[in-house]
Amino acid sequence: MVTAVAEAGALTALIAKQGHVVSRPQALAAGLSPSGLRHRLRLGGPWSVCLPGVYLTVTGTPTQAQREVAAILYGGPDSVLTGAVALRHHRLPAPDSAVIDLLIPAQSRRQSVSYACVHRTHRMPEMVFGPPHHAYASPARAAADAVRGLADFSAARALVAGVVQRGGCTTGELADELNAGPIRYSAMLRRVLVEVAEGIRSAPEAELHDLIRKAGLPMPLFNPRLYLPNGTFIACPDAWWPDAGVAVEIDSRRWHISPDDWERTMDRHDQLSQYSIVTLHFTPHKLRSDQAFVITKMKNAYKSGVARPRLRITTLPAVG
Repeated sequence: MVTAVAEAGALTALIAKQGHVVSRPQALAAGLSPSGLRHRLRLGGPWSVCLPGVYLTVTGTPTQAQREVAAILYGGPDSVLTGAVALRHHRLPAPDSAVIDLLIPAQSRRQSVSYACVHRTHRMPEMVFGPPHHAYASPARAAADAVRGLADFSAARALVAGVVQRGGCTTGELADELNAGPIRYSAMLRRVLVEVAEGIRSAPEAELHDLIRKAGLPMPLFNPRLYLPNGTFIACPDAWWPDAGVAVEIDSRRWHISPDDWERTMDRHDQLSQYSIVTLHFTPHKLRSDQAFVITKMKNAYKSGVARPRLRITTLPAVG
């Protein structure tokens, strides 16, 4: 009797720890008999099937967290969440997706089922976050895996730029993931990383990059650091032509993390002008809706800028 009570207590504690989700092997190992399991899973019973061999032990629809735990338990003890779901755990930008991407060892025989999308790999993450029943990959691994699952380049560039801008990982860490990962589905990530390595940190900046190329203008530096000759820091504009002394700022609250960031952006605009830097301001909407206007403004500013003496400003590349 004492043993049965202890086993029941162990099962209850395990279920509570895992958010009311448990696997068949766990339940049986904790002392629940096969008949007891069938009784709980009967029609109208208190338990229901989340995924094959994984059960929700409370009534109702499973929450997102319970779905994630169920995916981990379905994948096995070494499985790790990755892609969009892992990025959300890191509080980083992630595409909307009902799919839960799951890394499992290459030798596993598990197949994708329902919302659990299984990715067998010989390169399981060395660093994981969260408890074993809710483990998720690093930001760099999650971002690389998420991009490999995207078909739209704009979405891929927005994801990578957002993750880097928010400090989730560096371009170097993403490049390491690219080089160590599979060649299949890597072309888009490789293309995005070229842009991000150039200093591009947001989707609007990437759109500006495309527009500048379309205009036939020399490519500026993106997010460089500008200093006076005495080493005084000036600002870090979105784009900068050092030979012309012309900067471009994309004015959008969406791409600034907080109201304080927005206020600092406004202060930076004034900071640039006091050193004779010509600063062009465009909204993301303007970049898309009136490209001819934007191109004309940039061409005229660049032409006038290179005609005057070069400003004595030291330029350092974006921090990657």
